Amino acid sequence: MTKKQQSFEERLEELESIVRKMEGGSLPLNETLAAYEAGMQLSKALSEELSAAEARMLELSGGQVKPMEDAP
Repeated sequence: MTKKQQSFEERLEELESIVRKMEGGSLPLNETLAAYEAGMQLSKALSEELSAAEARMLELSGGQVKPMEDAP
């Protein structure tokens, strides 16, 4: 049986959990490196999903919505 695809919010929560564990400073070096790698993968995936959502919003709004980097 395959694992259900996690939602954006679930993956963000997982990333936040990883950050909290790393900030705690109690992980051994090898676990810290593994957590860092997992966190970077999650961060990249979340960033890509946000970029795709932003592009879709711009498309749907006919350019009426300002891109995030242009927002105040």
